[in-house]
Amino acid sequence: MRASDAERERIAEVLRDAVAEGRLDMEEFEERLDAAYKARTHAQLEPLIRDLPATGAATGAVAVPEPRSADATGLADREGWAGRIGGAPTSRMAVAIMGGFGRKGTWTAPRNFTAFTLMGGGEIDLREARFEDREIVIRCFAFMGGIEVIVPPDLETHVSGIGIMGGFDHRGSADGDPTGPRVTITGLAMFGGVSVERKLRKEEQKRLKAERRREKEAHREELRAERRARRAELEDQRAERRARRHDLGH
Repeated sequence: MRASDAERERIAEVLRDAVAEGRLDMEEFEERLDAAYKARTHAQLEPLIRDLPATGAATGAVAVPEPRSADATGLADREGWAGRIGGAPTSRMAVAIMGGFGRKGTWTAPRNFTAFTLMGGGEIDLREARFEDREIVIRCFAFMGGIEVIVPPDLETHVSGIGIMGGFDHRGSADGDPTGPRVTITGLAMFGGVSVERKLRKEEQKRLKAERRREKEAHREELRAERRARRAELEDQRAERRARRHDLGH
């Protein structure tokens, strides 16, 4: 059967819980999360959480928790993609010559954005961005420099640039949420590089880190409680031995 957006998101919730509990490391989590958003059928989704709690083996469907509340999710989860499409673009071009540039946070990406670096570097972060339209084209030209494009896991991205004596990383291409925008990244890298990376939104990363800290603190408290119990047990044993010696002395 074809998988729905809601089912893909519920699989993502199981994976987020698993990494927060320490069942998955971040690298494996990101690989599985990327595969979840690419999946088109139940058969592609089910293996992603087969070795994790909360799978419905009897029916073959995935038994997963309801999506998290809005307070615990990122910007896209709170507003939905529809709430992030439209508006006047923040800028249409970025240039770095022996320097650097950055486009990040809640900026608005235009329909056509051009980035140019010469012996410099630039960062284009779309994780919290808004979009002027559903079709976005980003042209990257890196000469003896580098440009990094960062996208969230659920954003549809197509990479088609060329590298000449340099690198244009196509591994960032992936399908995403069909309700969201479609971003095409193209251009030229000569004696330089253009990379496209899929990363969790910063708010989600913070949430996962906070959950891991809570898990570690709970584990440390358990260890402290065990040590206190052991010390109390040893103290009882010492008191019992002292009492026996006292009885023998009399």
